[in-house]
Amino acid sequence: MSTTSLELLSPLYAVVDLGSNSFHMLITRQLADSVQVVDKIKRKVRLAAGLDTNNILSEQTMAKGLECLRFFAEHLQDIPQKNIRIVATATLRLAKNRDEFIAKAEAVLGHPVNLLSGIEEAEHIYLGVAHTSLSADKRLVLDIGGASTELIVGRGFKVKKAHSLNLGCVTYNQQYFPHGELSNEHFNQAICAAELIIAPIKNEFCDIGWQCVLGGSGTMQALAEMLIYQHKPSVISLEFLYQVKAQILHFNQIDKINLAGLSSERSPVIASGLAILIALFQQLSIKELTLSSGALREGLLYEMLPEQSTSNIRQRTITALSQRFHIDQRHANSVKRQIETLYLQLKSIWDLPDGNALALLLASADLHEIGLLLEYKHHQQHSAYILAHADLAGFNQSERQLLVSLVTLYKGDINLALIEQQSAIDDQTAKKLLIILRLAVKLCRHRNDQTLPDYAVSLNDKCLQLSLPQQWLLQHTLIHDEFAQENEHIAILGYSLELDKV
Repeated sequence: MSTTSLELLSPLYAVVDLGSNSFHMLITRQLADSVQVVDKIKRKVRLAAGLDTNNILSEQTMAKGLECLRFFAEHLQDIPQKNIRIVATATLRLAKNRDEFIAKAEAVLGHPVNLLSGIEEAEHIYLGVAHTSLSADKRLVLDIGGASTELIVGRGFKVKKAHSLNLGCVTYNQQYFPHGELSNEHFNQAICAAELIIAPIKNEFCDIGWQCVLGGSGTMQALAEMLIYQHKPSVISLEFLYQVKAQILHFNQIDKINLAGLSSERSPVIASGLAILIALFQQLSIKELTLSSGALREGLLYEMLPEQSTSNIRQRTITALSQRFHIDQRHANSVKRQIETLYLQLKSIWDLPDGNALALLLASADLHEIGLLLEYKHHQQHSAYILAHADLAGFNQSERQLLVSLVTLYKGDINLALIEQQSAIDDQTAKKLLIILRLAVKLCRHRNDQTLPDYAVSLNDKCLQLSLPQQWLLQHTLIHDEFAQENEHIAILGYSLELDKV
């Protein structure tokens, strides 16, 4: 079989993570200045559960782990050795017979296994977050694994302070929820024990400080999914953690836990993971935490990638999608210019927020025609599907929902439910952003912003008044007619539109 130019330009990269709870394999390639996931494999090995009181890994657990690695080995055969990273973490740091398991694992995989120290694991977790998540520059990153918990404070791509603690959701399950029994006493014992471990390093981290907190481990992902299921922003607060704890206590046994939005795969360790997270929030006085897009595996991957840019993460994602789906960037830029003009004129009248809301609106302008590559007739639905399922580094799940609703509704009929289902911003602000996007797209109907005159937009109660030169409107009858029709569409959002001919 001949090698294509794409394969020559985009070799595969693989990262294998022998975690304490699960074994993961991530296979990717670089495409258009972005990372394309080719395959992901995850197996619940629960390695940490195989440690006895003397930290000896049982033969049964080792056999289960090696069986999983035989599956992985098949996928690694055609990937260049220099493009493969295989690491082991907390459980194998603890296991006294780790050398035996690692030797067998290397024989199965045909590649070396690197046992990461706790600090090395923490640093790679931070880099994975930094490369894939858009946030304030100074951040605290938390990661709760099966047998360890990592805390890292950094700025940009630089780690300022990193620490790995010997507490994890699998090991805590065995220690504080014996036989899967749930009780308030068990919960409080687990929280107090975790706080005692966190307390000695508390001041070191708090003295450095941070602007935001991110986390990407399974516990936090499960909690964020529960919030999204409730159509709430995926921002985790201490109050929400207390609410989940109270809900869990309605069940007597861990295997009976059945919470809306919580996957059956995560429920066996949600109680112990929750206890550790509550302890972290209480000890470090954390107000809220958002989900990161990457962690350890992404940190290892980006370390391998050649000439990996550290530029704006969202812009990298948008640029990659624009290239991959042949978006008309010139037209997108025209729409963005009109959005900025409209946003500025309406900002004080509508009390529009600064920062992320405008950034997401501009991103929707960049991507609103992404589905055109497939076909015109249903391109809005195609756009929504692509954005709902693509890897969108730099956008969290709530932000993705808002993008999907905006590109679906940028013209034509308005389905109010799509606005109400997103949780990135409040409904009223989302409606205002949608109106601005729709007006900007109509102003650019001829796909040549050089033909646009100066215009103004104002608000009289719930009526938007768009002032355009009469002569220009006479020359652009299609745009004139579409603005007239728009009044009927935005009525569902609670507004009307009038054209003032000046």
